[in-house]
Amino acid sequence: MVEGSMTQGAGQGPEVERTATLRDFRVPAYVHETGPFGHGAHPGEGVPPVEDPLQAPEGYTPTERDLPVINRGDTVQVTVDPAVAPVPAAAQPAPGPLFVVGDVHGYLDELIAALQEKGLIDAAGQWCAGTARLWFLGDFTDRGPDGIGVIDLVMRLSAEAAAAGGYCKALMGNHELLLLGAKRFGDTPVNSGAGTATFQAAWLLNGGQKTDMDRLLDHHLQWMARLDAVEEVDGYLLVHSDTTAYLDYGDSIEAVNDTVRETLTRNDADECWDMFRKFTKRFSFRDEGGADAVRSLLDTYGGTRIVHGHSPIPYLLGDVGSEEGEDSAGPLVEGPHVYADGLAIAMDGGVTMAGKLLVQELPLGG
Repeated sequence: MVEGSMTQGAGQGPEVERTATLRDFRVPAYVHETGPFGHGAHPGEGVPPVEDPLQAPEGYTPTERDLPVINRGDTVQVTVDPAVAPVPAAAQPAPGPLFVVGDVHGYLDELIAALQEKGLIDAAGQWCAGTARLWFLGDFTDRGPDGIGVIDLVMRLSAEAAAAGGYCKALMGNHELLLLGAKRFGDTPVNSGAGTATFQAAWLLNGGQKTDMDRLLDHHLQWMARLDAVEEVDGYLLVHSDTTAYLDYGDSIEAVNDTVRETLTRNDADECWDMFRKFTKRFSFRDEGGADAVRSLLDTYGGTRIVHGHSPIPYLLGDVGSEEGEDSAGPLVEGPHVYADGLAIAMDGGVTMAGKLLVQELPLGG
């Protein structure tokens, strides 16, 4: 008897424990009556070995009785399920509605009210908009009473929105560059087109709030320094400033954002001042040739319309002529301003004057 064989020949001795290996499927030599054991021979009777116990004699013709007999109980029965069609991967959910927010400038209460009005946060100030997508166009601090509170809210909503399957993101505004410069460089002189200047003096001149500076922590600085300057979403090119100066920093969205971050990382006061000065320019899309200026950005970075903050809508309408008129009564702002042959959407509602902090769903009319 061959140990470990899967079957026994018919009537050829007792069954033994079977081991499922490849060798089990070989036919034991002693089941062949014409084989080396001969008629009437049994395993273990001292039959002389042959060179190949499985080699049939010359002239041998296999017959049905030479095959091993395998009973049903001698095999392992495996149930094979019918082929199941692969389950397709779960379809990605459609993106939620897209919202943009204009300049906030420290007006935390007005921001909370506007976000609640649009159903983006609840009465407790928590994200309640599910998969909605929210973009801030920059300028969180200065002029208003609680710029750090605004940054804290945006940072918290970013985490809450992501957990709900949506997002809350922000762009770099010129006032973020100004606050970073005032903190990093203070009264260090920088080369200015109008002579010597400092970030500290410019920050105070442009509405810098001592309470913001006192509460400015490292994590606020790190968050601001990592903000992108340009993004494209659903065909909308999102920027902070209504200027073509972005073209000076790269020929793609990725290149611009990388260049801005690298400039801040190098921490050179003159270089940072030059970038702040360029992103403070305005009105590139308003006057003659404004539509062509918009097209130059769209052709370079993509998108079909540009959405920006920075220049308050009353300024764009020509109703307020300069920064000195901020505190004067201005026109009532109800919503975004579309101009430049319909290619530009202005989102700074002039909350620092007689305007409105704008939160708008895109496309317009949504």
